[in-house]
Amino acid sequence: MKFALLLLALWLACLCLPAQEKPAVAPDPVRVDAATDAVVKGALKWLASKQAPNGEWASADMEKQHPAAITAYVLMAFLAGGNLPGEGEHGRCVSAGMQYLLDKVSAEGHIGNRQNGQYMYGHGIATIALAEIYGQTRAAGMRPRLEKAVKLIIACQNKEGGWRYRPVAQDADISVTVLQVVALRSAKNAGLDVPQKTLDDAVGYVRNCQRPESGGFAYQPGREPGYARTAAAIYSLQVCGLYDDPMVTRGAQYLLREFREKGMEWWTYGNFYAAPALYMQGGETWRKYYDLTKRALLKRVTTRGDVSFWEGRVEGEREVGPLYTTAVNTMILAMPYHYIPLYQR
Repeated sequence: MKFALLLLALWLACLCLPAQEKPAVAPDPVRVDAATDAVVKGALKWLASKQAPNGEWASADMEKQHPAAITAYVLMAFLAGGNLPGEGEHGRCVSAGMQYLLDKVSAEGHIGNRQNGQYMYGHGIATIALAEIYGQTRAAGMRPRLEKAVKLIIACQNKEGGWRYRPVAQDADISVTVLQVVALRSAKNAGLDVPQKTLDDAVGYVRNCQRPESGGFAYQPGREPGYARTAAAIYSLQVCGLYDDPMVTRGAQYLLREFREKGMEWWTYGNFYAAPALYMQGGETWRKYYDLTKRALLKRVTTRGDVSFWEGRVEGEREVGPLYTTAVNTMILAMPYHYIPLYQR
């Protein structure tokens, strides 16, 4: 009897624990509404219809110069929509695209066209896409080639901590650096060996690109800040764990202040970085950004029957092609689905 009373007392005591001992995760204030969900699904269907028999995506002239990069951007859109190799409505497309990128990994670890003057851009985004897929599937056949791609990035980091167009350790800029940093972080999350010093040195380079007077970040230290450069910088810092760093907070404020629906030279490119950066900030910052961006994207989308896509460029920006634009915009709109592990704190 005494034992039963003791158990009852312990149970009642547990019920009376203070609320702070039962922490709850703050909910995302952003939801994908029905209209946006229909656009995302339509865009993924349109992208699926544009895949070549060999697994690549590339249609416009500029896209054909960077098939590995465009394929990787499209894969990120499918991942954001909840598709994996062999899983989801577009699982077969993801499998074929993944295999295309794996087949492009050279013996030295290069992905894509080595003759292209901006080679490390494509290498970076392709490595990100493969690392995210590997992290969620642990497909054994992927790891050796992914490791080669990662080792190449580590080997060509320059003495300042950054990367530039070609896989050689010479100069650096923020736009190439961001893709290599994110690729390394994704690979590390997936269990690959990435030296902490490599990431620490990269953080040092990114920090040196901030302009204190505005909170924005420059293409290279000492130059003028800009929207895309700032988005790339704070995205880099956050994937390295600096979510609440004052530089990140000021950079996020800069992005909200400088956002325009059109008239930015690198609108699509910049928002490819701004979306995950502000998503990881969360709260009101993320809600404001998503509302602004969604409004802009839904104004410009073309819907025909059950497919949706974005054609042409935003006023003021350089054009790449409809596959690239549709892939990036779809990924942005799909972010509140929370499917990409890299973007979770």
